[in-house]
Amino acid sequence: MNSVIINKKFQFIHKKIGNAKFYFSTAYNGISFKKDEEEGLQNIYELKRLFGLKEVGFLNQTHSDVIINYNNVNNQDGDALICKEKKLAIGVFTADCAPILIFDKGTNGFAAVHSGWRGTVDLILLKTLNTMKKVYGSKGEDIVALIGPHNKVCCYEVGEEVRNAFKEKDFYKDKKIFNQNNLDIERCLKYQLRDFGVLEENIFTDNLCTYCEKPYKFHSYRKQKNNSGRSFSFIFCD
Repeated sequence: MNSVIINKKFQFIHKKIGNAKFYFSTAYNGISFKKDEEEGLQNIYELKRLFGLKEVGFLNQTHSDVIINYNNVNNQDGDALICKEKKLAIGVFTADCAPILIFDKGTNGFAAVHSGWRGTVDLILLKTLNTMKKVYGSKGEDIVALIGPHNKVCCYEVGEEVRNAFKEKDFYKDKKIFNQNNLDIERCLKYQLRDFGVLEENIFTDNLCTYCEKPYKFHSYRKQKNNSGRSFSFIFCD
């Protein structure tokens, strides 16, 4: 994935595959997309103008496994959106949690998923793919998935409650997802993708940790607490 600065204001990590465009924002210039703040909301809607979009869809995220088939209504409760309409972007907010952007080359369906540790335990990514299969007829071999910047295993130390939640989940039994007390969210997500049949060559990741902030600056709730802004990761198709 490459970085690009747009309008001298926004910086995104981005990739284009087929007619799908994937964008992960950074904290360049201190830019935040926190939707509960006026400036953050303005930044979200500025994307419409910058990218020539009909709409930008987003959720009221609740660390759930709820998946919404986007219908031009924002702020619905949930943590994943699916869509199939051209020139309409859908995205998720993060500040350490993992954003996953999905494109189905076979049906032109796409999705944006927010997966913190709770969503990862509840298999929200796998459930999103199964929802796309049900709604669009998606197949594993046609799926392209990009896992964006998040709190990586290098920095993501978790407590006993979190460790036990994963150990008690049948899906993760006999799977290596911890490095001592550090949780590897990326590895958990890859297990879910492979379970759906996504091909290894269609899974894209990076080495960008929101806590380490190398080589880019990111919002990190763990580091900044309530002063943290929000990144916005979104996808749309031409």
